[in-house]
Amino acid sequence: MKGADAALYNPRTVEEVFRDFKGRRSGMIKALTSDVEKFFQMCDPEKENLSLYGYPSEQWEVNLPAEEVPPELPEPALGINFARDGMAEKDWLSLVAVHSDAWLVSVAFYFGARFGFDKADRKRLFNMINELPTIFEVVTGTAKKQAKEKSSSNHGSNKSKSNSKARGSESQGRHSEVLQPKDEDEGLDEEEEDEREETCGACGGGGPSSLDEPWIFCDFCETWFHMKCVKMTPARAKQIKQYKCPSCSNKRARPD
Repeated sequence: MKGADAALYNPRTVEEVFRDFKGRRSGMIKALTSDVEKFFQMCDPEKENLSLYGYPSEQWEVNLPAEEVPPELPEPALGINFARDGMAEKDWLSLVAVHSDAWLVSVAFYFGARFGFDKADRKRLFNMINELPTIFEVVTGTAKKQAKEKSSSNHGSNKSKSNSKARGSESQGRHSEVLQPKDEDEGLDEEEEDEREETCGACGGGGPSSLDEPWIFCDFCETWFHMKCVKMTPARAKQIKQYKCPSCSNKRARPD
């Protein structure tokens, strides 16, 4: 099967190589997940050096390495069966997954080199491959965790943007302004960068870039405060031309 696979299937374009990659990847994922019991039994440590092969048809096979030297295609890791009973099954499957990822990339770029992919084609092929979770991430469950975190992050980001628009419409003037994080880092001047690093002068909480609540700026000590910490309301803040925080208000006037 290995010889026929190499002789009859030679992808020549980026799309064909990527399709080959996905087929082999799917086969190896089956071996390490849905077909894991069968795979485990086939990797008998008493047998000779065995390797896990994936094929463009999304099938997998545990077999001896190719006899020809050098082989038609790069060969996967040898002797995966020897470590089967010497470590926890989960760890063993993770190790096989890591070696399988390395083999898939080597096969893909073997085709790229053989058929003269230029820099742009190699970069495009890598980007297409990199969009897929690795076999290791699938086998260990990391891929599902990352997808869940990404979904949660996107949801939180959309919620923050919605809240910032509502609060932004209530603010007027610098002292009642809530600094809103930008979608991109472009356009930030030095003053805005400094203000993002400030903390509340009363409670020490997060700086004005926080969207949890409104802030007010003291024009005398140049310090930001949560409005609730200094018992201020957005409506009252709009009417103040220069805000003096409680600390500055309590300071005695210096003698001349």
